[in-house]
Amino acid sequence: MSNDVVNYFLELIAIDSESKDERAMADRVKADLEALGATVEEDSSHLKTGGNAGNLHALIPGRIDKQPILFCSHLDTVKPGKGIKPRRENGRIRSDGSTVLGGDDKSGVAEIMIGIKSVLESGVDHAPIEVLFTVSEEIGLLGAKHFDKSKLRSAFGYAMDAHRVGDLVLGAPAQNSIRITIQGKEAHAGVEPENGINAIRVASEAIAAMPLGRIDYETTCNMGIIRGGTATNIVPNKVDISGEARSHNKAKLEQVCADIRRAVDSAVKRHDYPFGAAAYTWDMNTEYNSFFIPDTEPVVQLAISALNSVGLEVKTSIGGGGSDANIINAAGLPMIICGTGMNKVHTVDEDIEEEELRRGAKFVAALITHYSR
Repeated sequence: MSNDVVNYFLELIAIDSESKDERAMADRVKADLEALGATVEEDSSHLKTGGNAGNLHALIPGRIDKQPILFCSHLDTVKPGKGIKPRRENGRIRSDGSTVLGGDDKSGVAEIMIGIKSVLESGVDHAPIEVLFTVSEEIGLLGAKHFDKSKLRSAFGYAMDAHRVGDLVLGAPAQNSIRITIQGKEAHAGVEPENGINAIRVASEAIAAMPLGRIDYETTCNMGIIRGGTATNIVPNKVDISGEARSHNKAKLEQVCADIRRAVDSAVKRHDYPFGAAAYTWDMNTEYNSFFIPDTEPVVQLAISALNSVGLEVKTSIGGGGSDANIINAAGLPMIICGTGMNKVHTVDEDIEEEELRRGAKFVAALITHYSR
């Protein structure tokens, strides 16, 4: 295992690990954790996620009598993430433009591992260190959802899964997923269209009436997938719509979801004819709950102190996306999200500054040493 975070990051991104295919990545990181003296357990979450690897939960003993401090990142990447060919240019690492880089979240994994390694090799006394590397985060936080959170022993934790090193995300919204199926009535589009009910038209009317986009400063909604129709000469009888709503405010989330359903209900009821009527089914699920941690809490104060100690600017914010931190916070363990330097993630233009990787590893080491005092 390299001592240099940049080289280690390059080794990790050379390992394919798209969601549900993290086996090679899990094997590598598990071996590296064990080389650091960690006790590592891989769970059976893959049986529920449909992947080929489980979450890795590790504990490194310490000589300071305190609860452990927890670090969390995810092993998977989005697609296209196979055969990544990194390019190093002027202190920056980027993909060759045919894949993502994998900095989301292998930058977090690398910084955690090298930060821990530097503390261990320094010989300084430290508190126990707990590590959770999850799988299938990018497709719905599945690994974290199926991990047995009762196994966690830490006082609080840090999800290394945001952008600039120094960014501290103290809150994130809840998300509801929404799936709607509009039922119309088939007919020949050229012979008897008047005897059909066009499900695409009904869906379009419903979507046009929905509250979409930025609802307010803490609430958003998006319909992102629509599928329907089989041929141009058939009045379509079925359309599937998938979307989501997010908010930091539970009442607002409930309201926007109710408004979406009201738009569907109203559009469907307008298409009631003697020869048939439109109909719909509605399926809504809570994907994760929101969280907010005040900046006066120990988990935040420690991060600020650690960043100050290594000369990094601190910027706190409230996020708009979900992460493993939503799941861990819901289990009762405070966790904030920290930047790793990842940039333009989920695109083939993704890159990261080499110096950001070094800053991230120093930040992890500083968190451990400051917590151990």
